[in-house]
Amino acid sequence: MRLTTATCALAWMLVAMGLSPGASADTGRSQLLATGGVSTLEGSAGGGIVPMAVLSGYGTREEQGGAAFASHVHTPEYRLSVAGGSWSWRNRLEVSLTEQRLSHQPLSNRLGVGQDSIRQSVIGAKVRLLGDLIYTPWPQVSLGVQHKKNHDFFVPSAAGAKDDSGTDVYVSATKLVLAGAAGRNLLLNATLRSTKANQLGLVGFGGDLNDSAELMGEASVGVFLNRHWLLGAEYRQKPDNLSFISEDDWHTAFVAWFPNKQLSLVGAYVDLGEVATFPDQRGWYLSLQGSF
Repeated sequence: MRLTTATCALAWMLVAMGLSPGASADTGRSQLLATGGVSTLEGSAGGGIVPMAVLSGYGTREEQGGAAFASHVHTPEYRLSVAGGSWSWRNRLEVSLTEQRLSHQPLSNRLGVGQDSIRQSVIGAKVRLLGDLIYTPWPQVSLGVQHKKNHDFFVPSAAGAKDDSGTDVYVSATKLVLAGAAGRNLLLNATLRSTKANQLGLVGFGGDLNDSAELMGEASVGVFLNRHWLLGAEYRQKPDNLSFISEDDWHTAFVAWFPNKQLSLVGAYVDLGEVATFPDQRGWYLSLQGSF
């Protein structure tokens, strides 16, 4: 799917933030480079598909921070464009707002319908419960909630989805182990999510096989090559609520670049498995984020 005008404008704004005078210096907020993570497809701070316990931006207990981002996922049959932003208060509370748009022309052709895209809004909040990413022996732990509203429910309803909105609740634990992998810093993250969303909610919520929230496991691991480059992988378990279409777990392998505290760029190989009757949905993911 083509990027929307708003998404393109946001992407140019992020580039300007990263290339503006003084952006190369690690000034501004007090946390260390990369400790705010990047933005997930649902808007919370973390990786690409898995949230982490970290909060967006670089603010400490006496500061505020946040991020704006634009992301795009491209597979053989689908295109997902995402834009959003988040704001964090005193490294304790994060709120986020995200807009997703999925292009599914091949699926529309198969179903014989005219609608070829689905739009979804995600409102999120996350609170840090305890710990610190670096400075405590135990991991940082956060509790998050994401309320999702599907604005184009015709195709999800035809596939058997029960609802056009739903709420995910998750707990994440994240730790940066200094010199943890061959002398390099090691990032570890585990997330437990309660959800009944089909394909993030883009194919609705619940179905004929199951209409109750289930607990799903998610995980991330990364190794910092240096303070600017992070290599890693993610795994996200998915519910399987619909008899008409099966849903596979998601995997990514990514590289993230943090040239400074204002800008980050993530590229990834994604394996989404079968998505709404189309198997082997493997492709690429790109995300640009500006932080403050």
